[in-house]
Amino acid sequence: MSYQAPVAEMRRLARLLGHDRLAATERYAEATSETRDAILTEAAKMAEEVLAPLNRSADLEGARLENGVIRTSPGFHEGYRAIAEGGWVGLSADPEHGGMGLPRSLGVMVNEMMASACLSLSLCPLLSGGQIEALEAHGSAALKALYLPKLTSGAWTGTMNLTEPQAGSDVGALRSKAEPAGDGSYRVSGQKIWISWGDHDFAENVVHLVLARLPDAPRGSRGVSLFLVPKRLPDEDGRPGVANSLSVVSLEHKMGLHGSPTCVMAFEEAKGWLVGEENKGLACMFTMMNNARLNVGIEGVAIAEMATQATLAWAMERVQGRTADGSATIVGHADVRRMLMTMKALTRAARAICYDCAFSLDMAQAGEDEATREKHARRGAFLTPIAKAYGTDTGIEVSNLAVQVHGGAGYAEDTGIAQYFRDVRITAIYEGTNGVQAMDLVGRKLAGDGGATALALLSEARGTADRSAGNEPVLAAALVRAVIEAEAVTQHLAMADETTRGAAATPYLRLLALVLGGASLLRAATEGGADAAEAEEARALAAFHILQLLPMAHAHAAAAKADKDALYTIDATRLAATV
Repeated sequence: MSYQAPVAEMRRLARLLGHDRLAATERYAEATSETRDAILTEAAKMAEEVLAPLNRSADLEGARLENGVIRTSPGFHEGYRAIAEGGWVGLSADPEHGGMGLPRSLGVMVNEMMASACLSLSLCPLLSGGQIEALEAHGSAALKALYLPKLTSGAWTGTMNLTEPQAGSDVGALRSKAEPAGDGSYRVSGQKIWISWGDHDFAENVVHLVLARLPDAPRGSRGVSLFLVPKRLPDEDGRPGVANSLSVVSLEHKMGLHGSPTCVMAFEEAKGWLVGEENKGLACMFTMMNNARLNVGIEGVAIAEMATQATLAWAMERVQGRTADGSATIVGHADVRRMLMTMKALTRAARAICYDCAFSLDMAQAGEDEATREKHARRGAFLTPIAKAYGTDTGIEVSNLAVQVHGGAGYAEDTGIAQYFRDVRITAIYEGTNGVQAMDLVGRKLAGDGGATALALLSEARGTADRSAGNEPVLAAALVRAVIEAEAVTQHLAMADETTRGAAATPYLRLLALVLGGASLLRAATEGGADAAEAEEARALAAFHILQLLPMAHAHAAAAKADKDALYTIDATRLAATV
C-alpha cells in the first residue's frame, strides 16, 4: 500500500505540546502555525510521492561496491535531490549558513515522514543534520565557513566514524590515531566499521567526523579527539578537489536497510582538521550522537507507523473465518483487533514521547529565561534515552505484529511486510544500544540529580490524571496507581549502588515509557480538542493502552526492584556450559 503521512496527528501533538509557545520566542518567531502547516504539507507530499516509491526497490536492489565505488539503489539520486533542493537537510540549521533555523520539534516530524517513506535513504540527510549541529557547536570559524553551507544545502553529506572492530560500544578503546602535520592539519589513520552512508555516488563530497587519538594522549575516553576528514580535499575556491587518503574497504551484508551503504572505512594518513579541543572529542561527538539518538527513536516510530498503515489495510481486505462481530474480514477477530490496537496505541505513545523530547530540547535553546532553559535542558536530556529506546523498541514490536497479522503472507518476502521488521531491527542497536540508553538513564540522568527530573515528569503524568478524573475516573485512577509505583522505584534507584541501578535499567526505562506514554494518550483523549470521530478514537486508544498495556508497568516495577544477585548467582563458566 502507499504511505500517507499522519499530518493531522502531528498537528494535534504540536498543539498539545505547546508549539505556539516556541513561536512566541525570539529564536523561533518564524515557526508560526501557518509555517508549520505549510512545512508539514510540503514534506508529506515529498515523502508520499517521491520517497515512498523507492523503498521496495531499495530493499531488492541495495547499494553495492564496484571497484571501490559505491553504487546506490535505483532512484536514490532523484530522491536525494528532492530532499536537498527542498531544503530539508538544513531545516533546523543556522540561517547564517543557509539553514531555515526552524525548531527541532518540526524537524523530527519531517524526519519521521522521510523515514516512513524510505528509511534507508532518509538516513543520509539525518546524519548530515547531526554533523551540522556538531560543527555549529564545536567547529572553528574556518571549518564552519567552509563546510556548513555545503552540508546545509545538501551538496555535501556527513557521517560519524566511531566504532572499531576491537572496541564496539567502548569508544575509549579505539586505536585510530592522528598526528599533527605541522600546517594546522592532521594525518588520520585507522579503520572504522558500521559507517552508515560512508560513501555514495550522488553528492559532491562526503565529510567524515572521525574519532582518533593524538600522540601521547591519555588512555581511555579522556584521550579521544575529533577530526573532520573529507573524502575530497576542498580547493582554494571551496570545491571538491583531489581525493583524500581514505577508502571503502567493504560493505556490510545486513539483515535489512539494503539501500543504505554501511561501510568499513580505511583512513591512511588522511588529511583532517581538529574539531573542538584536543582530547575532548567525545564531548563534541556526543552533540551529534544525541541528535542522532532522538532521530533514531523517530525512525522506530516511522516504521511503526508505516507497518501499522499497511497492516490495517490488509486486515480490512483479508477474508478468513467467521469473525466475532460479524465483520467480513479479519479485522473483526478479537485477537487481530488486539494486535491492531496494540500497534496503533504503541505508535502514538512513542511518537508523543519523542516529540515531547524534541520540544524540551527546543525550549532549552529558546526559553524566555535561564530557569526555563535549564529546566527543559534537564528534561530533554532525560527523555532522550527513553525516546531512543522506546521509539525503536516500538518499531520492532509493531513491525513484528505486522508480520503476525499478515500470517504466512507476512513471513514471505513477496508482500514486503518483512522488510519493515528487517529494516527497523538495527535501530535498537546503533547510536548506542538500547541497553546503553537504559544505563545512561539510570546512571548519568537519574543518579545525576537524585531522581528530581524523573519525579517531575511523573508529577506531570499525575497532573494529567487529575485533570482527567472527572471525565475518565477509571483511566485516571489506573494511571495514578502506575505513577505511584514509578515514583517509588525512582526513589529506590536514585539511592541505590551502580550495580543495582544497572540490573534495573531496562525494566525501569520501560516502566517510565509506559507511564509517560499512557499519560500522553489520556491527555490527547481529554484535552486534544478533536472532532467527534477523532475524539472517540483517541479515547479508545487511551483506554486500551491504560487498561491493557499499562498493567505491564507493574511487572517492570517489580523487576526493577528485584534482587540483582539473581543476575550473578550462576558462575559465568557454568552459564556458558552446554549441559
